Amino acid sequence: MVLDSASPTVFHMLERLVGKRVLAVINRDFGYEGQVAVVSHDPPGIWLTESEAVILRSTVVSPIPQIVNREPKGETFLHLDAIQRLEAFSEGKASARR
Repeated sequence: MVLDSASPTVFHMLERLVGKRVLAVINRDFGYEGQVAVVSHDPPGIWLTESEAVILRSTVVSPIPQIVNREPKGETFLHLDAIQRLEAFSEGKASARR
């Protein structure tokens, strides 16, 4: 099978994030932050290492959700069906959020 001629899939895009720190938003108020270790095809999902469960809050004054609480979780598997939004951090920004 020649992958060069195939259009990129979600898995191709997720595999580019391996080794990078991401925030996976599960719902409006909750998500996980961690480093993408593995992209799984069956079941479809991502494995995060050094992950933390995070609580997100937004206000009328600051409508962009901000992390207000963290809890260490270690390694975490997130099924793609559960993820609403995935944000990758730039190298400098990952340490600034801690």
